[in-house]
Amino acid sequence: MTDLTLPLLGRLAWIDVVVIAWFLSALVATAYVAWDSFFRGNPDLTVMKWGFVLVTLYTGVIGAALYVLSSKEPRPGTHEEFVRPLWKQGLGSTIHCVAGDATGIILAATITALIGLPMWVDLIVEYVAGFAFGLFIFQALFMKNTMGVSYLRALRMSLIPEWLSMNMVMAGMLPAMVVLMMGEDMRAMDPREFVYWGAMSMSVIVGFAVAYPVNVWLVNAGLKHGMATQRKRSETPEKKSGDGMSEHAMAGHASHSSHT
Repeated sequence: MTDLTLPLLGRLAWIDVVVIAWFLSALVATAYVAWDSFFRGNPDLTVMKWGFVLVTLYTGVIGAALYVLSSKEPRPGTHEEFVRPLWKQGLGSTIHCVAGDATGIILAATITALIGLPMWVDLIVEYVAGFAFGLFIFQALFMKNTMGVSYLRALRMSLIPEWLSMNMVMAGMLPAMVVLMMGEDMRAMDPREFVYWGAMSMSVIVGFAVAYPVNVWLVNAGLKHGMATQRKRSETPEKKSGDGMSEHAMAGHASHSSHT
């Protein structure tokens, strides 16, 4: 225990102090990514902006670093070329996947923990919620306009790639959650404790790392989208498509989606 105390919580353990410091830094990192994406006008797709914000909220400075390295436009008019490398395209696909899947998993895990459901029920609910949130919302709903298809068509196109990617996220998150939450500090199983959220954050990081290689493969095989660029008509002389994306960016996007 430390000598630090908080109202209603009493004295804090060292692990609580570490987790609080981690999440304070995560809030700062998330605020930076949100500010740069939305208010400074980084020309990424809106769904990717939200994806980076959510993933940074879950992974802290790691998410912010990935944003700067893979999506933040270094100079005006360079975003299309900056995001073109396959490793960045695969990273964008993973961000998109984890933002949806991890959100569903965290919500389901928190609700089932508060209700007190058995562990086996908890795992099933987490899997279904993560897959459903990722597929029905982040993949089909948010990407149907960019893909230029109906919602049902987007669902069919996204089903298998999202299932494969989701399985990799779960393959990383579930073992990490078991190890971190069922160790010596059983408070990690209680959403009312700081260590629970610290365990969730670390589990998302592991899930992201496990899912990244398969997302690179899926993008390279044309089964998932990666990064893309969206600009207003006044920002570039290139001819635009109907949704404001430059033909240059759309061509790069289509090359990774032609097999869908």
